[in-house]
Amino acid sequence: MTRELVLNVTSNEISIALLEDKQLVELNKEKNNLRFSVGDIYLGRVKRIMTGLNAVFVDVGYHRDAFLHYLDLGPQVITLQKYVNQALTSPEPHTSLHTFKTGEDIDKNGKIGNILKSGQYILVQVAKEPISTKGPRLTSEISIAGRNLVLIPFSNKVSVSQKIDSADEKHRLKKLIQGIKPNNYGVIVRTVAQGKKLSELDIELRELITKWESAFKNIKEVQPPKLIIGEIDRTSAILRDMLNSSFSNIHINEETLYTQVKEYIKSIEPEKEKIVKYYSGTKPIFEHFNVEKQIKSLFGKTVSMKSGIYLIVEHTEALHVIDVNSGNRSVSEQDQERNALEVNMLSADEIARQLRLRDIGGIIVIDFIDMHDSENRQKVFEHLKTLMEKDHAKHHILPLSKFGLMQITRQRVRPETNIVTIEKCPTCNGSGEIAPSVVFVDQLESNIEYLVKKIANKVIVLKTHPFVSAFLRKGLFSQRFKWSLGYKRMIKIKSDPSYTFLEYHFFESGGEEIEL
Repeated sequence: MTRELVLNVTSNEISIALLEDKQLVELNKEKNNLRFSVGDIYLGRVKRIMTGLNAVFVDVGYHRDAFLHYLDLGPQVITLQKYVNQALTSPEPHTSLHTFKTGEDIDKNGKIGNILKSGQYILVQVAKEPISTKGPRLTSEISIAGRNLVLIPFSNKVSVSQKIDSADEKHRLKKLIQGIKPNNYGVIVRTVAQGKKLSELDIELRELITKWESAFKNIKEVQPPKLIIGEIDRTSAILRDMLNSSFSNIHINEETLYTQVKEYIKSIEPEKEKIVKYYSGTKPIFEHFNVEKQIKSLFGKTVSMKSGIYLIVEHTEALHVIDVNSGNRSVSEQDQERNALEVNMLSADEIARQLRLRDIGGIIVIDFIDMHDSENRQKVFEHLKTLMEKDHAKHHILPLSKFGLMQITRQRVRPETNIVTIEKCPTCNGSGEIAPSVVFVDQLESNIEYLVKKIANKVIVLKTHPFVSAFLRKGLFSQRFKWSLGYKRMIKIKSDPSYTFLEYHFFESGGEEIEL
């Protein structure tokens, strides 16, 4: 299986598409002004103590207060607060953590009112981004992620990823880290560290420690709420977390980001520098790599599959429901049970893909086609479990009930990716009132006449919806031919399926848009 990343950079966001064997499996959209990302560390202020919830609301600068539960404080939260208070009040430079005296762990069944007070400053990390009407979810058990390692201040534990199969490799990595890590720092060794040398791990560990300690050098000048340590942008985070030996290409349509990503890849895996490629084609990058078409077909309420099978995906406030339908699938020469099994097995492939693609989290209920044989229900359950092994989000799957229902819980740390695929009526623009669209061609010609007088370009490119493009090019003496002949300019017609029906734009031959 090959993996490719396609990055589409626009003025206000970066869209990141992950393709596996040319099939779209993940889509991330990162706003250029994105704040409160998972991993961001803030110096916040306790606003309210909620005794009944055993939690507090914390002001981190978001328009809604963030939520911090007692169970998310971390066992060494008192030591953390002592360390932060010393950095805030001491006239001397901050104390290095490896020489800092730690205290006892807090009681697992304690009360948050005994630990935190209203108005108190507290160091917190975003565990879940703001979703819907809820503010960020926080934790005080701080962790700083690198490519191979995750640093955990105020801990001495060394853990190795369970995804590393070799017991000898786990032992080797654990022994290496235990030999180089300072006191009061815990480390989680990530899967990608498998086979890495001591020198590489040591360099990364020192960089993570420096990142942590540097944040406290000027913390006295900080006025909470304030971002103390920012997670790297989501583009780099995806590369950091997903890049592996099966990654074949990274395509980017913007030169600055192309250079940044290339330098980032060079710093972590120099031999993979060549997989980063700059896209300079005239077609939109998502259209060129068939991403746009897949987005339109995969994000609707109805998801069609081969043989007439389709899924209905519904979202509510409490849960998500996926209904499996056999559609007009032929059942000749097969009994009903066998047909139901085949439909459910094919649907499981698409469901696993949809969960990753839309990043659906929370409670998910899947209504499979009824099967009477318990062995067949177990086959579908095992098949979906296997498919979701490569899903990086934590999840738990329950076997099918006798009613054909499967329940899944999937970790949700970011808002669900939801793309509206239904277009507004191009004639009334959703108003319900019909505009005089019969004069559309006259409108185009009027604009062409204006451009001919305004600019001296010998070639003018007109981009429209494919239906309109086909109409303008139709026949021997097409509308395009008449315009070119009448205005003595080369008028080129290009289609763009991402345009709405009556949307159009003019361009120079080099691809620069012409403002009307």
